[in-house]
Amino acid sequence: MTITGQSADTMRALQGLADSRSSVRLRAALAVGSAPDPRFVDKLVERCGVEPDFFVRDMLTWALTRHPVSMTLPRLVREVRSERAPARSQALHTLSKIGDRQAWPAITRTLLSDADDQVARTAWRAAVVLVPEGEESALAGVLTTQLGRGERETQLSLSRALVALGEVVVPVLHGATVVPDPRVRVHALATQRLLRDPDTAFEFAIEEAKRVVALGGPGEEGG
Repeated sequence: MTITGQSADTMRALQGLADSRSSVRLRAALAVGSAPDPRFVDKLVERCGVEPDFFVRDMLTWALTRHPVSMTLPRLVREVRSERAPARSQALHTLSKIGDRQAWPAITRTLLSDADDQVARTAWRAAVVLVPEGEESALAGVLTTQLGRGERETQLSLSRALVALGEVVVPVLHGATVVPDPRVRVHALATQRLLRDPDTAFEFAIEEAKRVVALGGPGEEGG
């Protein structure tokens, strides 16, 4: 069978995805996305899971969004169960960019509490995008189990995810302000502040919450 010029170009682009130079890989991902072909979905997903350069990964995700959802979704859903954290994270990111709620069942509690902070953060963002109408409260309940986790970047990601869910998070956040763990209380109070005033700087909200807890605020008997 004769290979058309476009097919030959795409084949060369696929070879370029493995080039040692990130600039070549970036151009290759652009070329593959510019001439979508379902035969190349597996290669794109595979490369996403090992690509070290942020900009190339982003272009690979874009290339996948250019392909039929019927082809990309099953492969990405399998990838979120990968043993490799970068593969799970990038697959989740791509699912959030595709935005098809058929992927929702793949956003499991295990992913939302993944031991790898980057995977968990990406899962939180994807969950907020993909959650079906009516399931926001249940998602909020799962997300609040992660309050107090990690450093500032991780905590800010979780707070943003909770705030994005809107008023459904109010009851579960309130419950988290009276648990024994002071880190959880501080994070819950800071998230409440962001929900009331999205323009508040996260660092300010955290410091304010720390003062409240230190002075015997939520969670302290007799406070």
